[in-house]
Parts: sequence; structure tokens; C-alpha cells
Amino acid sequence: MKNKLINIIAVFTILFAVSGCTDDFIERPIPYSIDSENYFNSEDDYYNALVGAYDLLQSTYANAIVGEIASNNTLCGGESATDVIGWQQIDDMIHTPVNSNLKDIWNWMFAGVNRANYILEFQDKTDFEGKEIIIAEARFLRAYYYFELVKWFGPVPLKEVRFQLGDETSIPRSPVEDVYALIESDLIFASNTLSYTAPQTGRATRGSAEALLGKAYLYQDKFSDAAIVLENLIMNGPYDLVTDYDTIFENQGENGIESVFEVQYTDVEGASFDCLQCSEGNIAVGFSGIRNYSGPTFTPGFSFNVPTQEAYDAFDEDDIRRDVAILDIEAWAASTGATFGTGFEHTGYFNRKYLPRVRSANAAGDVNLTNPNNYRAIRFADVLLMAAEAFNRGSISDDKARLYLNRVRTRATLDDITASGNALTDAIYQERRLELVGEGHQFFDLVRTGRGNQIDGFSANKNELFPVPFEEIQFSNGNWQQNPGY
Repeated sequence: MKNKLINIIAVFTILFAVSGCTDDFIERPIPYSIDSENYFNSEDDYYNALVGAYDLLQSTYANAIVGEIASNNTLCGGESATDVIGWQQIDDMIHTPVNSNLKDIWNWMFAGVNRANYILEFQDKTDFEGKEIIIAEARFLRAYYYFELVKWFGPVPLKEVRFQLGDETSIPRSPVEDVYALIESDLIFASNTLSYTAPQTGRATRGSAEALLGKAYLYQDKFSDAAIVLENLIMNGPYDLVTDYDTIFENQGENGIESVFEVQYTDVEGASFDCLQCSEGNIAVGFSGIRNYSGPTFTPGFSFNVPTQEAYDAFDEDDIRRDVAILDIEAWAASTGATFGTGFEHTGYFNRKYLPRVRSANAAGDVNLTNPNNYRAIRFADVLLMAAEAFNRGSISDDKARLYLNRVRTRATLDDITASGNALTDAIYQERRLELVGEGHQFFDLVRTGRGNQIDGFSANKNELFPVPFEEIQFSNGNWQQNPGY
């Protein structure tokens, strides 16, 4: 069993329920025996609340798999055209404000914000040695959840203490620049307070905060700011590229030298398909698994998130990343004797990075709900490519842009890029796609750089953002307007 932050969870119920069946902007509290207004009387109270704030990271499995399905990397797949209909609609770019899967992302990310805000609302109540670390991590988490919200939905309501029922009728959706201002403030505080060494595996560090800050700057085209913070991380942080790309997504590659921030999962039993966000396992892994599979290395799943032929062909033949990132099931079956079934939109390819691996015979519960595969939320390769983009697109230094880009390419056994200017920009974009395929970044990379038209069905001035859930607009009683085009 991995030693992770998530090994205590009982206290979470004192915070906020995240049941998918509620419609409220702020999830309705479930009954609890501890008075939340008279909590935070000890170091343990703060620590347990922090664990609760981390817990919602596990629900970002949805952000990762849907972000990939929305891009030009994969098709939705599944059993049929109506299997997880919300994902199918997003894949075809015909989604509407009535979409339970988008509603989940909205609800779960705001639950994360609220759990972080709960700590920060009472940050001055009790003093103890090391409290500043917990506060810094809470601010990192609030920034993380708000970053997810702003990139998915654009303007969102802001609050630095807990949201309350009724706030939706009085608090506006704040402009994107205001959301980013809070994200930046939180991450600057976290990066100035935390060290590069986590007090416990899975917790945020200075490197996590600097990387996310650089990413937030990049998403706003603040290239000089992004270049400064990302280069500082590259030069002074403890991170490096692992030598063997093939090891990154295996169990032994978790929380390694390339991991800047990683969402922790474990195989603890307890979830059901009626409460996917309750799982301690990575739900996206089982959903991405090979349908009716029997053979070595992997276990079966539901055949969603299937890579396209075009994504597979984007790799050079000698790029060692291709067969690590994308499994050619026909070739695999021929070489191993494995058998498999085909689902809807079968392409012959699967997202190998997050396929369910064979586990011990006594693994607990439904294996599709208890996959312990961590999500590599920010890798050092991503940091290098973000820095390359910032130096190039900001017209700061193409020499440095090539240096960071070619570090990633060298690991992939590819020749150095010698281009400059716009040609170098295109090379960086392509490298981000290849290096990070299957990790949920491609859709947002395309839309933030004005390349959304590469996605089938994409409508400009609409699909850059996803719609705010229908219920939230209704509950706001006219306070919030829907995103354009929906």
C-alpha cells in the first residue's frame, strides 16, 4: 500500500457532500456531529480539513478524461452512441447546458474551492508550529480548483470564504482576469512559503505552486512572467526528466523525479457507480480500458477515450513515446495472444498511459473503481515545454526555447529542432501534443492558442468554453448569464 495523504478520510463528511444528485450551486451539507463553526481548535483539525481539501483532487479524473475526449486526440468510444451520453455530446461538440458530466466538473471543483475556503476562513483561529504550511497548501488547492473552473467555464463566482446557499443570486460571475488574479495571489503565496520537499507524499510543494503559476501566466499570454517563474523552477527545482519514458506511467514511476504534482489514488474499496467521486481509485483508468480484454499486463475496461488514427500517425516511426502512449491493440494481440472486444467508435488504439494494469488476485472491490494509478497532473516535461513556449511566443529568446524543447526531444530519441520564430512555435505545439497525449491537456492547448478549428465540430466564439450547468443559471435568478453560444 502506498503511503499517501489520502489514507485518512473519515473527517471529510464534516465539510461538504458532493453527491451527484444535488442541483445546488453550493452542495447541501449532510448531517454531521461536529459543529463546523467551532472546529479548528487543534493542529489535527487543520490537518484533517486539509486532507478533505485534497480529497476532491481525486474527482479530477473527470477533467482529465473529458479534456482528452473533447480534443482531436481521441474519440469518446464506449459501448454505444448513448453510453455516457454527456461525454458523447462533448466529443461531437453538440453539448448543451443540460449535461450531467459537465455539471459534475462544476460541482466537484466548487466543492474543492469551498473546502479550501473553509480552512482559510478560520486560518487565524488557532496557532501551532507549521500552520503556515497548511495555509499555503490550502491556497495552492484553491488556486488549482479555480484554475480548472476558469479554463472550463470562464467567468466564475469568486469568494475567499465559504460559499453559502443564496450566494448565487447575489455574487456575480467574476471576469476571467479577476479569477486569475486570485489564482496568481494564492500561488505566489504558496511558492514563497512551501519548500521543494513535500512533508508527505502527494502534498503540494514550492515546485507545484511555481509550475501552476507559470501555467496560469501562459494561459493569459503573460509570457515574460511565465518565462521567469518556469525558468526559476527549471534551474532551482529538484526535477529532471526520467531516462526511460516507458517507466513514467507504471506504478514504480509514481511520484518520481519528473513528478511536479501528482494526484494520488489508491485501491481502497468503498465507491459505487452511483457515487463515482467517492472513489479513492482513478475512475478514468477503468473507463479507458480495453473492452472484454484477456491477456497479459492489462485488465479489461469500458473502451472509452480511444485515440484516433491521426493522433497515432502524428508520431514519427522512431519516436519511442508512441508505443508507450498509445497501444495498437491488433499488434499487441498478435504478439501476446491477447483477445479483446470492440466497442463504439473502435479505432484499434487505446490510451496506454492510463490503461488498467494487472493487479493482485485479492484486489479489493470492483477493479474499475479501485485503480490505484496516479494522475501525473504536472510533469517536468510539461514545465520544459511551457517554458519553451513562453520564451518563443514572448519573443524573449528562441535559443532558450530550443534548449528546453530539445531536452524533451532528446529523451524521445529525436533530432534537435533548429527552427526559429513561427516555425519554432509550431514545433513546440506539436511537441506538447506528442509528449502529453492522453493526459487531458490538448483541448485547452488548442483553444488557448486559437487552434480550436482543429477539433471536429468546433464552433469559434462558442466552444472555447463549456456551458455553465443549466441549474446554476436557473438558481441565480437572472444574476448569471450563460456563456455565449449556449
